[in-house]
Amino acid sequence: MKLGAVVLTMGNRPAELRALLESVAKQDGDPIEVVVVGNGSPLPPLASMAPPGLTVRTVELSENVGIPAGRNVGIEAFGPAGREVDALLFLDDDGLLPGQDTAALCREAFAADPKLGIVSFRIADPDTGLTQRRHVPRLRASDPMRSSRVTTFLGGANAVRTRVFAEVGGLPDDFFYAHEETDLAWRALDAGWMIDYRADMVLHHPTTPPSRHAVYHRMVARNRVWLARRNLPAPLVPVYLGVWLLLTLARRPSMPALRAWLGGFKEGWTTPCGPRRPMKWRTVWRLTRLGRPPVI
Repeated sequence: MKLGAVVLTMGNRPAELRALLESVAKQDGDPIEVVVVGNGSPLPPLASMAPPGLTVRTVELSENVGIPAGRNVGIEAFGPAGREVDALLFLDDDGLLPGQDTAALCREAFAADPKLGIVSFRIADPDTGLTQRRHVPRLRASDPMRSSRVTTFLGGANAVRTRVFAEVGGLPDDFFYAHEETDLAWRALDAGWMIDYRADMVLHHPTTPPSRHAVYHRMVARNRVWLARRNLPAPLVPVYLGVWLLLTLARRPSMPALRAWLGGFKEGWTTPCGPRRPMKWRTVWRLTRLGRPPVI
């Protein structure tokens, strides 16, 4: 199985990017070709940064097009829907693969299960080794060391079989940031693919709060509405969004955060969300059996 890797960067973490590329170069098995996408900023001199034996392609975008659109550019750098490779790793530019067997484990996982479409890695803090609860993509997240089937995945620490992109399309460009992984995951599950969370495939990444992004609260709310409008059967849309509205209020956000969230929630209803392709009811049942019915 031929693997590629997509790394999205703003060009402001050259030391971390170098360390990531070195960790990719050390992976067991056949070499992994990497595409580094400069999302609205010039790239550092990768020709001198890349370790020996690692092939690195580069794409520089003139503006920041957001995380999903940037990653889609990286996918297309491997040909339409990434068809030059069998699977793509998506890695954060400030992440690091501490083990040398991650790529081999990916190859083994995809080879062993023809219906496995996406593998979500475990994100761990490099200093403490701890995995944040929000980085375990399931409701029962208290044990991050337990691998399982899941219904979504982590954006900067995963591997996707490129046939998934060929069948269901890429990430939703207009989301810019937040929930783009779940949008792809639901479409993949609806097409019959499965998703695994693997605790033994680790990406080191510093512990950071998601709210560090200035657009966090607005994007999370807007994209949550878009996600439902695009993918859920009509009767479930108000249920799903009503549950998330109540959960948000129960968490007692600050007034500025709540205003931003409510503004995004309204924006999600009043702006185009892209093509609507509601999932089949049997997919709803599959999500429910996997432990996450699409109402929460």
